[in-house]
Amino acid sequence: MPELGQSTKSPAGPASLTATVPREFVHRVAVAEILLTGWTRTGTDRFTITAQWPRAHQLHVSPDRSAYEPLLVAETVRQCGALLAHAAYEVPLGHQFVLQELRVDTHPEHLAVGAAPAEPVVDITVGEVRRRAGRPVGLRYDAVVRLGGERVATGGIAVSWTNESVYRRLRGGRTADVGALRLPRPLPPPLPADTVGRSVDADVLLVSDGHPGRWRLRVDTAHPVFFDHPLDHIPGMLLLEAAGQAVRARGGGERRVPVSFHAAFHQYAELDRPVLVEVSGEGDSDVQVIALQGESVVFECRVGAVAG
Repeated sequence: MPELGQSTKSPAGPASLTATVPREFVHRVAVAEILLTGWTRTGTDRFTITAQWPRAHQLHVSPDRSAYEPLLVAETVRQCGALLAHAAYEVPLGHQFVLQELRVDTHPEHLAVGAAPAEPVVDITVGEVRRRAGRPVGLRYDAVVRLGGERVATGGIAVSWTNESVYRRLRGGRTADVGALRLPRPLPPPLPADTVGRSVDADVLLVSDGHPGRWRLRVDTAHPVFFDHPLDHIPGMLLLEAAGQAVRARGGGERRVPVSFHAAFHQYAELDRPVLVEVSGEGDSDVQVIALQGESVVFECRVGAVAG
């Protein structure tokens, strides 16, 4: 397959032109949510990916527009894997991807929003390509994110995929209800936005449960970022943001700001069943957060936090 999107420079004139990669390659519908601008292969299973970060964003930039959020780094690293799966490893469009593990560690002192959109460079090393019948069915990769040559974050992901017919069988018919699940429905009142580091109620994912350190998950299937397109389950990025909000809410008067996420996704979190988000352990700088659906832990995440 041709290595699409390797060059974003104009062939004529001194100026260069920048475009995003195809939206289908990063599993986004809104062009505004595409963060990647190009890629090149630098060795066997090694790649360099370019991106652009907006100066203002509903979720990925702090409410005062002074800093990029760790969730932006996580979404950038996630998009890198989807792009490479399709463009470099020839995974057909339409395959369903399953996020299994994600980790991201940021250096917040280097994530200030500047006078122009930031243009990070992401170096990807694919450490494992899982194959079945000679075809790739999953990747595990590490990422180093740099801005102006400065290392601002590291990350890693394990992801797998399957074709649509196998996915439908795995989901037991739930995919047929995506349209119905996306319909607006009454949502319970959220926690106060400022207690979870948000500026508007629409971005708050937690509802008081009446127990310290535990909340109900608030899922709005009309949210334009988390549900950029219809889904039949709760997306991983929403669970990551909920974990970060839980850390902020747990801190109370002692403001704690998430700077890292080490997450495992154990099974699909279903849209039509209640989810509890719970702080299950705390250290000096780390908070362990889990999401439960019934008796099952569907997601767990160790969140690194610093005083805000």
